[in-house]
Amino acid sequence: MKPVRFYAEAEDELRCAAVFYERQQAGLGKRFLDAAFAAVYRMRLFPGASPSSVEGCRQVRVERFPLGIVFRERPDEIAVVAVIHFKRRPGYWRTRTGTGNR
Repeated sequence: MKPVRFYAEAEDELRCAAVFYERQQAGLGKRFLDAAFAAVYRMRLFPGASPSSVEGCRQVRVERFPLGIVFRERPDEIAVVAVIHFKRRPGYWRTRTGTGNR
C-alpha cells in the first residue's frame, strides 16, 4: 500500500469536522475520525475503486457522515487534497490541484 499524505488544508478540514461533531454530541467527533480513517484505509487498499472526480482526483465517502475525502493517486503516494461536505461549497478545493506537486 502507498503511504498517504494530507495537504495541510485537508488536515485542517479533518480536524475542524471532528471538533464540530464533538461539539454536537460527546463522542461523535471520535466516531467521525474512526469513520474517516476507515475511509482512508479503504482508499489505500483500492484507490482505483473510488469514482473519478474532476482534476484527476477521486472521492471516497466517510460512512455515516455527509463528508468525503478527495484524493489523488500518485506513483509514490496517495495525496489527500480535501475533506469535503457534500452539500456545501462544491468545488472550492479545485484550486489546490492546479499547482502540481505539493
